[in-house]
Amino acid sequence: MKQKINRSEEEWKKLLTPEQYAILREKNTEIPFTGELLRNDKPGVYSCGACGQEIFSSKNKFDSSSGWPSFYEVISSDSVELVLDDSYFMKRIEIQCSRCGSHLGHVFDDGPQPTGKRYCINSASLGFTEGSEKKEEQKNNQ
Repeated sequence: MKQKINRSEEEWKKLLTPEQYAILREKNTEIPFTGELLRNDKPGVYSCGACGQEIFSSKNKFDSSSGWPSFYEVISSDSVELVLDDSYFMKRIEIQCSRCGSHLGHVFDDGPQPTGKRYCINSASLGFTEGSEKKEEQKNNQ
């Protein structure tokens, strides 16, 4: 497992855009259907927008019609931490980056097979590297 990143909130504010900071560090949500990566269909890898840890492969992205990028599986189970979120009088499971603790979105049990999961992610909480999907496949096959 990669070493944890511990930064002060002042350091995060300097590194992130105001929108990224609000979502990744303050757990806000972007307006549905506005995210830059929502309709991205290029092959590649999606990473944490704060620390760059790889989280999702484009192979596992699907259109959930929810307004946010959705995935049915993470690249590695140790790349995220799942935390109970009972804010707004709801019970949900929050997804945090395991490396830096940033808020990515929520996971629900209404996704497609083979996992049945829908990782509903804020576009602003992600980075995207086009074409790196092949490198990820090579890593997994070794």
